[in-house]
Amino acid sequence: MAVPAPEPQIDFEHFQGVDMRVGRITAVEDFPEARVPAWKLTIDLGDEIGFKRSSAQVKNYGRSDLEGRLVVAVVNFPPRQIGPFMSEVLVLGALDDDKGVVLLRPDDDVALGDRIG
Repeated sequence: MAVPAPEPQIDFEHFQGVDMRVGRITAVEDFPEARVPAWKLTIDLGDEIGFKRSSAQVKNYGRSDLEGRLVVAVVNFPPRQIGPFMSEVLVLGALDDDKGVVLLRPDDDVALGDRIG
């Protein structure tokens, strides 16, 4: 597996501008209109942010693997239109050539909406 070269360096203030939060997937829906196999996810990001929707190309996860799972999501990117669906947050994962996307999550159960930093 070829490992891509690192991205150019950014300063710490730019990193701090990316708002990553812990959420829990509460609903998983089919997304047959997607060009690449994907799920429509509803994610509870706590009282401050609430529920947000995301399209996730995680073909290696079944519906039952995703429902109730903690995830890490970027919550301050602008919404993105994906076919007929508006994706409001970006769920983060490691990109593995063999496994596809491997979702990031905290090791322990933490409060929904907790900031990653």
